[in-house]
Amino acid sequence: MTAPVFVVDTLAPGGPAGGEYVLDGPEGRHAVSVKRLRPGEAVVLTDGRGRWTEGVVSAAEGKDRLTVGDLAAVREEPGETPRITVVQALPKGDRGELAVETMTEVGVDAIVPWAASRCVTQWRGDRGLKALAKWRATAREAGKQSRRVRFPEVADAATTKEVAALLAGADFAAVLHESGDAPLATAELPGAGEIVLVVGPEGGVSPEELARFAEAGARPYRLGRTVLRTSTAGTAATAALLTRTGRWGL
Repeated sequence: MTAPVFVVDTLAPGGPAGGEYVLDGPEGRHAVSVKRLRPGEAVVLTDGRGRWTEGVVSAAEGKDRLTVGDLAAVREEPGETPRITVVQALPKGDRGELAVETMTEVGVDAIVPWAASRCVTQWRGDRGLKALAKWRATAREAGKQSRRVRFPEVADAATTKEVAALLAGADFAAVLHESGDAPLATAELPGAGEIVLVVGPEGGVSPEELARFAEAGARPYRLGRTVLRTSTAGTAATAALLTRTGRWGL
């Protein structure tokens, strides 16, 4: 079992080894009261942006204060390549957080919420800000749970125009759609650069959106004979690509 991961605000690159760090607040409470860590146990501290260090618990005080000592020098994990971004249409209810959680666990690098024309859910005003904050908090917690030190970026909600621009700049762009005449499993993938996948809403990607994305260079692909729900399609597609690009073989 690898050491549990906790998030800190900043880690100085190349920081000296042997120091201490006091973990308090929500992270300290989770470490002391939920994980019940005790002196001598190993932990990993990360800023969630690739910088991390490891150390050993030297003291646990009260309900929310943990002191980590014997810190190793701060290291930086480079970004993965090819980088995988999933454009996720807004699902109903809490299925958006489910999609973010599982995509984070398998290793997606960035998530772009998309207000597709057939989305029942629309993010507007304070409600939209709260929903986006939930997605970002979910990515953070799932990143910790899956022992990542570089968490996926969750962008602001994008319009169809903005998604088309993102697809136009990708090295490989695909729309997951049952009309695709080729399986994603046989697509020719780049060895580096940016892969962008579009996952439509439960009502499907509209013909107008498909046409706009095709103009941007995104071809429709299918995953298999079944049609997955919007909250699971991105996870399944990411897993397939991670295997094919070799990222899961490292």
